[in-house]
Amino acid sequence: MDKKQELENLNNKWREECECELKKTATQAVPGVGNEDAEIVFIGEAPGKKEDEMGEPFVGAAGKFLNEMLGLINLERNDVYITNIVKYRPPNNRDPLPEEKSACRTWLLKELKIISPKLIIFLGRHAMNNFFPDLQISGAHGKLLIKPFKDMSTKYFFPLYHPAAALYDGSMREVLMEDFKKIPKVLKEIDKRQA
Repeated sequence: MDKKQELENLNNKWREECECELKKTATQAVPGVGNEDAEIVFIGEAPGKKEDEMGEPFVGAAGKFLNEMLGLINLERNDVYITNIVKYRPPNNRDPLPEEKSACRTWLLKELKIISPKLIIFLGRHAMNNFFPDLQISGAHGKLLIKPFKDMSTKYFFPLYHPAAALYDGSMREVLMEDFKKIPKVLKEIDKRQA
């Protein structure tokens, strides 16, 4: 069975079995999308209104900005894989609660296991704190984090501010774009470490 089929089976299984309370208020599950052989997986926080309607992550304004930044480093959406820590939209786009993150965590970890990327990029503090609970995004953004996790092939992580935050704060937009431009160098650094 190829990775594409594995992901499809995983998503179908978890649509049924996920016990996230958000399931009751969301239109549908929003599993990850993209290249199942991607070197890079982007992890955001949770689906927003547009994502809930379309069933795909990062298709609203933040997604357009993400596409624009991918272009800066000569990548397109279909070169990477994009997902969220929570697979259902929280009402009124509120922050996901710890128990909602917890309910969706196995789904996310199994997704990551199938794709087995070289680098995981966190989009925002919620995604980062799901793996690094003690870090502040203000101090960690744009820096390569290295930490092995049980049952995960990936040990390289790169936190960024969330694209949505940059839409509301012009100064953050510059920081995010500068951090984003570091991604090719980060991949080269990983290659060197793995050689």
